[in-house]
Amino acid sequence: MCGRYELHTHPAAIALAFGLPAPPAVLPRFNIAPMQDVPVVRMAPSGERELAFVRWGLVPRWAKDPSIGSKMINARSETLAEKPSFRTALKRHRCLIPADGFYEWKVAAAGSKQPIHIGMKDGSLFAFAGLTERWLSPEGEVLDTCTIVTTQANALLATMHDRMPVIVAPAQYGRWLDVANTNVGELFAPFPADAMTYYAVSTRVNSVRHDDATLIEPVPEAGADGEAAAQTAPGAHAHPHEPPPEQTELF
Repeated sequence: MCGRYELHTHPAAIALAFGLPAPPAVLPRFNIAPMQDVPVVRMAPSGERELAFVRWGLVPRWAKDPSIGSKMINARSETLAEKPSFRTALKRHRCLIPADGFYEWKVAAAGSKQPIHIGMKDGSLFAFAGLTERWLSPEGEVLDTCTIVTTQANALLATMHDRMPVIVAPAQYGRWLDVANTNVGELFAPFPADAMTYYAVSTRVNSVRHDDATLIEPVPEAGADGEAAAQTAPGAHAHPHEPPPEQTELF
């Protein structure tokens, strides 16, 4: 499952990591949500990699109503080749979705949910496996969209959710982007748990209205009684509780 993520790496570092010809016009975002425009790396007709902005929530070419995208933010890796919504994109329109971290919600006491920030242990930029599609309205409107591919959760994340996004190792970026490579099933394995880490963050992330760097500051994780297990972490900010977000998923 991946219903919210963040990207704050400098554009020059993004260009270097993904082999782009120039730094992209990407601003730091700390609470990227479905149905928003997001940056993806894909192959341009020229054969070079390019960064483009597409809407998160895939709309198949045959869809009559683009609102279907709100139900297509994730795609199960196990059934990509079978589902009419994704099989063409798997064959022709693969992309990488840069991220510095993503969020999951861990069940605490009395059914409350603690937001958790998940990323690489070394703090490095990484990439989700994504698919893109282009939808044309009867009036000729062009809408480019994407989805994030998911797989079984690794041991680190299994206590929070049984799914996680497919994370593509840098050495495999070219293989995933080159649609001539049809045998990509092994890339869907859960990313190694020992390379990842997580920590609790403020419930401010629950609302998409909030999008600032304080969202990725660590806070004490709620204990079994639902109260904070310790004082607020240095540099973190206390905020009033907000209800957990409505997460749209496709498993």
